[in-house]
Amino acid sequence: MSFWKGKNVLVTGADGFIGSNLAKELVKNGANVTTIVRDIKKENNIDILGLRSRINIIHGNLINFADCERAMNEYDIDACFHLAAQALVGVANRSPLSTFESNIKGTWNILEACRLSKTIQRIVVASSDKAYGQQAKLPYTEDSPLMGYYPYDASKACADILARSYFRTYGLPVAITRNANTYGPGDMNSTRLVPDIIIALLKDKQVVIRSDGTPERDYMYIKDAVSAYLLLAEKIDGEKVKGEAFNFGTGKPISVLELYNKIASLMGKSIKPKIMGQAKNEIDRQYLSSEKAKKILGWAPKYTLEEGLKESIEWHKNFLKKNGKKI
Repeated sequence: MSFWKGKNVLVTGADGFIGSNLAKELVKNGANVTTIVRDIKKENNIDILGLRSRINIIHGNLINFADCERAMNEYDIDACFHLAAQALVGVANRSPLSTFESNIKGTWNILEACRLSKTIQRIVVASSDKAYGQQAKLPYTEDSPLMGYYPYDASKACADILARSYFRTYGLPVAITRNANTYGPGDMNSTRLVPDIIIALLKDKQVVIRSDGTPERDYMYIKDAVSAYLLLAEKIDGEKVKGEAFNFGTGKPISVLELYNKIASLMGKSIKPKIMGQAKNEIDRQYLSSEKAKKILGWAPKYTLEEGLKESIEWHKNFLKKNGKKI
């Protein structure tokens, strides 16, 4: 029997890319999933992944404490995955206050609602590899200081510290994920590199790369990310798990241009990208060591970059055809 069968689970951000994939897997495993959604956009992942009739949807806002508390109490939540965030670096740079409100206040509201809950048993809070900021020593380990200086990076560092504060002060059963860049089916946000490249090349359009093509990142496939969230929550009672942060990634950084060339090659396209070299406030190199997750949780990524990209390309191709969008 699945660990999650019959459990009442709150997934904040279930209308987003990672949250919707996590919610889908939880439903598949027999969980009763609830989410809090502020706006239902015309094109949203709840509908894209066929979740609307399979989960409870509360219309509310995480920056309103009453909405968070109501979700916990009315649905007798056993487990909470807090993934909701304003997750786009460009938007964060343009609109820091709304980003701080969503990512920091939203986190403390969820944590406080969990603290007051009579039923909560496990909480996973999504931080990010961006919380580490730019550091000379790579890969990042969980002992690396949190040095997020730009708005998005700083907001995730704050959320990370708040979560650990609630464990230290109140014994809240919480653990933190610091994930690498995640890609895969269901990611419709064209401001993120992988879907932008795939969708543009499917339409035989030139891809515009904002940077000079040299920044390196660690890219993790969505199915590996979902397995990381579930495993961490399942093992949260462990002495070396509760109150801890864990890195999840491949440990294999790749530059923007190398990634573009790999995707183009897999798709059989020879269109050259337009390299702008205009990106600002972004880190040159980022990648993670997941040794702690491997040692304590027994987690390791199962998908190679090529395998994940092939599945992603196929999904986007099928999605565009199904929805009558020209390729």
